[in-house]
Amino acid sequence: MDDRNLMQDILLLEKGACDLYMHGTIESSSQNINQVFKTALNNSLTMQDDIYKKMEAKGWYKTEQAEQNKIDNLKQKFSVQ
Repeated sequence: MDDRNLMQDILLLEKGACDLYMHGTIESSSQNINQVFKTALNNSLTMQDDIYKKMEAKGWYKTEQAEQNKIDNLKQKFSVQ
């Protein structure tokens, strides 16, 4: 397994952790539990972003720049009227 595949696996696992923490936050039964899940979610999101940035820097995770008119159309589509 090369570094790229390893990083892809780590990113996928981190995204899964974010999903679990998000659901824990939503479903928590008390403010204390909610805060613990929120903290874990924020930490996990930070790690996910760090992994993504490292992969992007190596050219392993490429994104396309969205066209401004497409962004504006989506904003209009989902804006509260």
